[in-house]
Amino acid sequence: MDNPANSIKKLYYSIGEVSKIAELKPYVLRYWETEFKQLNPSKNKAGNRTYRQKDIDLILNIKDLLYIQKFTIDGARKILSGAQSISTDDSKSKSNPEVDLDVLIKIRTELKSILEDIRKN
Repeated sequence: MDNPANSIKKLYYSIGEVSKIAELKPYVLRYWETEFKQLNPSKNKAGNRTYRQKDIDLILNIKDLLYIQKFTIDGARKILSGAQSISTDDSKSKSNPEVDLDVLIKIRTELKSILEDIRKN
């Protein structure tokens, strides 16, 4: 399966291109800019948003947190800001923050499964 993000390699992407890559409407991307301080694409002289690959990666990460893992916007914001602050200063944390996040996600999945079983009975 050919991923659009992998087939196009450019330095800057328009909001329309990012919308197609992420399979999201442009208004969703603009809204996420207001909710996630990490998502702050630069603008060109005409005032159009110009996204870099790091912005696209962040958008895909946010989409995964919200749509796949079912976090709230506030929860996704906390995950992103917590992961960012831990990864920027490794001297404060001896454990790998990605491993901790994976463990939390697995626990959350298991708890959802248990809750579904309880609701069935």
